[in-house]
Amino acid sequence: MTGQNRIPLLVNGTYDLECGSTTNTSMRGKEVAFSINFFYAGTRLLTKRDSGINGYADLAKKTVASTAGSTNEKVVRKHGADNNIDVQMISGKDYADAMQLVENDRASALALDDVLLFGLRANSRNPSSLEIVGDTLQVEPYACMVRKDDAEFKKLVDGTITRLMKSGEFTRLYKKWFESPIPPAGVNLNMPMSEPLRANIKTRSDKPAQ
Repeated sequence: MTGQNRIPLLVNGTYDLECGSTTNTSMRGKEVAFSINFFYAGTRLLTKRDSGINGYADLAKKTVASTAGSTNEKVVRKHGADNNIDVQMISGKDYADAMQLVENDRASALALDDVLLFGLRANSRNPSSLEIVGDTLQVEPYACMVRKDDAEFKKLVDGTITRLMKSGEFTRLYKKWFESPIPPAGVNLNMPMSEPLRANIKTRSDKPAQ
């Protein structure tokens, strides 16, 4: 599937369930139905440990990398404008290129979805020299997509996610893939579960992003 065809092909019956990195939004909810939210992503910052950057206020007169035209770039620009922080943005052509801007000191920080930052750090040349800082901006819930006219199937999907969350299996799987060494290379993302996700394990909401 691609970002462009995932909704049309679900709606026309080509497939029945999409479970990836699709954000649950009110706009998409006009065409499809969403399951209980199973992940929350949002913009944060990756920076070198000795950069002196601990949050967005420390970005004043600093250069921040992102990818061209990304939501992350727009979110950081808006946050800077709203809080009178003079942030200079620079764009990489892709994630790896943007990451190099930080590693080569052409940028003081990299702004992307937190899950991407943890992956980039884990696979960098020197993961211990990098840290991920700042509150999460514009939290985006990921959820499975099903057709709007298939209430019984949504009930089945929600029931399965509920069972995993209530039994503790969901938390165990999270620890296995996000907080432990991953075969075959043994890379550890070291990405603690976010507060929104912890909360949704209890509330099990399918509420869309604002």
